[in-house]
Amino acid sequence: MAITENGHRPRILVAGCGKLGGSIASGLLEHAEVFGLRRNASRVPEGVTGISADLTRPETLRGALPTHLDFVIYCLTPSRYDNDGYRDAYVTGLTNLLDTIGDRPLKRLIFISSTSVYAQDDDGWVDESSETAPARFSGQQIIAGEQAALGSIHPATIVRFSGIYGPSRQRFLEEVLEGRMNPQAPAPYSNRIHEVDAARVVIHLIERAVAGETLEPVYIASDCEPVRLDEVVEWVREQIPCEAPQADARKGGRAGSKRCSNRRLLESGFTFRYPDFRAGYREMIDSLS
Repeated sequence: MAITENGHRPRILVAGCGKLGGSIASGLLEHAEVFGLRRNASRVPEGVTGISADLTRPETLRGALPTHLDFVIYCLTPSRYDNDGYRDAYVTGLTNLLDTIGDRPLKRLIFISSTSVYAQDDDGWVDESSETAPARFSGQQIIAGEQAALGSIHPATIVRFSGIYGPSRQRFLEEVLEGRMNPQAPAPYSNRIHEVDAARVVIHLIERAVAGETLEPVYIASDCEPVRLDEVVEWVREQIPCEAPQADARKGGRAGSKRCSNRRLLESGFTFRYPDFRAGYREMIDSLS
């Protein structure tokens, strides 16, 4: 990562320095001064300057934020999974943070979003220009957060992640191994990205912004092979012994059936370490053996 034009290391705030945010923060440390905000700052990664604050309580932000920030990565997840929880995470928290930062524009605000904003269910491809009309409250609040970011005084980029998986996110793999996942063919299309690549995407975009390159307002971050869910399950069963499917095993996905295009991200120069589900799950399965 290059230094900024005026010769100082970029000052970056990761707001929501949890699982994904912490990985991003750690990856930025070598070339930037990184601050991690979460309710318990003692849990930020080593080397990151911790800030204890609750983004839903603006009084905890006053006097807590570093000055002269260059970049903010907004990476919150809901503390509860109802409408108010999603609104707190994606809209209220962002609004409170931007109000506290004030009227000094950042070089870039990066807002972590989700491909759940796409409600398409026809097996077709979606890209950054596709309609976003989510039927569920979760997607609706995420869209409201995107709009708040893009409508702020700060240059903003939205990163819409598909399902993040990896060594610290093994729920799907565990469900297959334990016979709790048994989709019927042809199952809906699924889209995913390894947690290592998810962090690398954000670091890549920050590096481009620091170098003065133009960022698009929206990127889809998903690997290179959308695939039907039954094909993924069958492949896992071929790699490692699994329990027989239970009678009440889950039959399908939870996010419609669409194929997420990562063409814009690839055209930005990003390369995947785990370009498809086989590369990611193969490594995870090998670690279990």
